[in-house]
Amino acid sequence: MRGAAMSLTAAVRGFVVFLLSVSVMQGQSDWGVTYPSTPICALERSTVDITCTYRYPSTASHQTIEVQERLWFTKGSNREPVDLKKDSDYTNRVEYHCDEKSCTLRITDLRERDSAEYKFRFITNHTLGGFTGSPGVTLSVTVPDLQVQVTRSWTQGELRCHSSCNVPDNPSYVWYNNGQKMDGETSSSLSVSVEDNGSYSCAVTGYEAYRSPPVYAPKVGPLSLTPTGEIRENSRVNLTCSSDANPAANYTWYKNGKPLNGKAQLVFSSIQSSDSGQYYCTAENQLGKRTSESVFIDVEYAPRFPSVYAEIVEGSSVTLTCSSDANPAANYTWYKENEDSPKASGQIFNITDVRPEHSGNYYCEAQNSRGRQNSTLNLIVVAGNSTTIMHIIWPTVVVLMLIPLLLLSLWASWTQFRKKKTLSSTTKPHEPVELELDSCPDYENISDTAAKTEYPDEQEDLSDSCPVYGNI
Repeated sequence: MRGAAMSLTAAVRGFVVFLLSVSVMQGQSDWGVTYPSTPICALERSTVDITCTYRYPSTASHQTIEVQERLWFTKGSNREPVDLKKDSDYTNRVEYHCDEKSCTLRITDLRERDSAEYKFRFITNHTLGGFTGSPGVTLSVTVPDLQVQVTRSWTQGELRCHSSCNVPDNPSYVWYNNGQKMDGETSSSLSVSVEDNGSYSCAVTGYEAYRSPPVYAPKVGPLSLTPTGEIRENSRVNLTCSSDANPAANYTWYKNGKPLNGKAQLVFSSIQSSDSGQYYCTAENQLGKRTSESVFIDVEYAPRFPSVYAEIVEGSSVTLTCSSDANPAANYTWYKENEDSPKASGQIFNITDVRPEHSGNYYCEAQNSRGRQNSTLNLIVVAGNSTTIMHIIWPTVVVLMLIPLLLLSLWASWTQFRKKKTLSSTTKPHEPVELELDSCPDYENISDTAAKTEYPDEQEDLSDSCPVYGNI
């Protein structure tokens, strides 16, 4: 068995990182080696210290145990290892610092090819020979792999330079804004103003060539609309919002200023005319919010059931008007039932001087590039009558105004007739009219006809003896 405690330190250009270690017991009896519990990561050109602890019994089989040799290796077998000090890949770059219970391996000027599993072996004077701690500890040598972590608080953004690989305690950093070095900024954190259009990156001092990817607010690109060109009702339509952003952006779509959903793509599996409108999107991350340009979606569809109505015009003329909801706008054609040739084209159809041959059913056809539809309501035009679908108001008013005049005329005629009839009934034929006169008849009050017919014999005598008062 093997067991002991081991610690690890990694030195990077003068900085030392102390790594947490735990005990890992291996082997049998009191024999053992303990390594760090986690893999080790170090930067190229830096120095790393790997320390282990080992243990062995003081005596075995009445023999005092003494350590005669200690070594580290990555090549060879556990019983026949290749000592790092004799490995040409590590010439002049390896040092051992060992005592009776621990041993530290120091590797300087680290290179990427130094990434390997490192094992420690100690050899004693006992007949059992030596002991190798296996498995060993893993070392990864890499360039700085930095990321800028972003958090947001109101109008401020907090940036933190983070590495997936262990770097020295309290290292010095370099910050960049839009590619330019920011003077005086050397800590791992940086506060920036949101919406300032900056692009920020960081690096560890001494490793400026290995900058982190920049972080920045979204840069929104043009909206993508498929299909392009005409958009037909019931077709599939995709609207895509894209942006260049780090951290990645969240999207929100708007129609006529009202929010819709939070996805980068807006999908209409079967677009309807009600979906027509002005669309745009916003892209937002912790460093800002940007709005795209808008695009207008114009959904085209066939005419909707056209309607027909008529307007009566003075002079016995009829105006028929056809209307329909359509996109693009519909063209209209008028037909008379049982006739093949159209009667007229256009939204309005005028029939002037209505005659009997105009009687019949009329309808309109609305047509555009998406389809056609006939009117659902037919108009019956009867010659001589102003028949219409609309309520006929003004003819009724005229008739109501004429009725009093007609009644007044009839009353006057009846009154005159009654007077004549009364006069005729009071003067019987061949019956003398009794007139009360002082000396001569009052010829002014006797009609000419009555005088000549009622008094033919007296007319001559009277005319000779009485004065003439007028023409009788």
